[in-house]
Amino acid sequence: MAKIQMKNPIAELDGDEMTRILWKVIKDKLLIPFVELKTEYYDLGLKQRDDTDDKVTYEAAEAIKRLGVGVKCATITSNKARMEEYNLKRLSPSPNGIIRSELDGTVFRKPIIVKNVKPAVSSWKNPIIMGRHAYGDVYKNCEMEVTGPGKAELVFTDAQGKETRKTIMEMKGPGIIQGIHNLDSSIESFARCSFRYALEEKVSLWFATKDTISKIYDGKFKAIFNRIYEEEFKNDFEKAGIEYFYTLIDDAVARIMKCEGGILWCCKNYDGDVMSDMIASAFGSLSMMTSVLVSPQGVFEYEAAHGTVQKHYYRYLKGEKTSTNPVALIFAWTGALAKRGEIDGTQDLVDFANKLEKATLDTIEAGLITGDLAKLADPAPVKILNSWEFIDEIASRL
Repeated sequence: MAKIQMKNPIAELDGDEMTRILWKVIKDKLLIPFVELKTEYYDLGLKQRDDTDDKVTYEAAEAIKRLGVGVKCATITSNKARMEEYNLKRLSPSPNGIIRSELDGTVFRKPIIVKNVKPAVSSWKNPIIMGRHAYGDVYKNCEMEVTGPGKAELVFTDAQGKETRKTIMEMKGPGIIQGIHNLDSSIESFARCSFRYALEEKVSLWFATKDTISKIYDGKFKAIFNRIYEEEFKNDFEKAGIEYFYTLIDDAVARIMKCEGGILWCCKNYDGDVMSDMIASAFGSLSMMTSVLVSPQGVFEYEAAHGTVQKHYYRYLKGEKTSTNPVALIFAWTGALAKRGEIDGTQDLVDFANKLEKATLDTIEAGLITGDLAKLADPAPVKILNSWEFIDEIASRL
């Protein structure tokens, strides 16, 4: 069989632990037999990032911008335990945070729906897409621990050297202090990406912050979204029959539990991080969700929304064939290949990506599933498969 040709490569970012193992299996069994795969490969495994002082991460981000499309495996963000386990030189920053900052992108996450896995929230009939601002806030913070009483201040020195000071707190004893920031330009990019994505998906957009408490910080998000909507997108939204709706984050959480879905829910960085995991889990599994980072310049990075599945990796190292769900990893590849084909005008590549997604969903709907979906499946699964068996079933359908 002649393989499907790619005109241009995509940036391939390898990752860590169990997802790294399955990444190769997916390529070997579901991609390489059918596609003449063209990638620029970057190893974003934790040790490689540490050895290069994150140079490889910045190189990968530049490659995504240059090529227009990237695909990323799940990666470890180091903590003290990981530092000891991997004998690291330092606590390295989140690679996702670096890439999101470099691309100035917005993350959109969408549940992967199958007929035999019902959402935990009975009112949800359609996917709830999460839009997450991917810059700043606690992911690019500055923090310190103080050992005794003192005054904590917020100080800004402008380009002319003029200082503006605000007292955060008169500390009565030991404590902690954190400073966060954002940029008008990044919030504007977040807003435009979100409104455009809502128009592409033909769904209404909800945006939520806590401007009643954070009157300046969250209030700026609200004001920028409102301005850009009124000036640039209101007419298009009205023509499309969709709406833009702003509310407080706690009100949005309450409303979301009673809505039917079929909306794009946009949040600030941390809110989006937490809520997208809630949405994914409630729809079935963190492994049943697509994730794409979209930049204002039209650059796309597809990734798995979940972590590196550490516990399964340790079991794998002992020789066990685990039942890790690879669907989000597969859909990261299909998303990237479809976008590459769309940009390059290679319809065969787009068609292949669609067929691979269908083969994956058909396998699950036939009752052949991984362990994470076993208790959720209705009717009960025909067979619970390990990851390798599951991928083989998909390959047989291709």
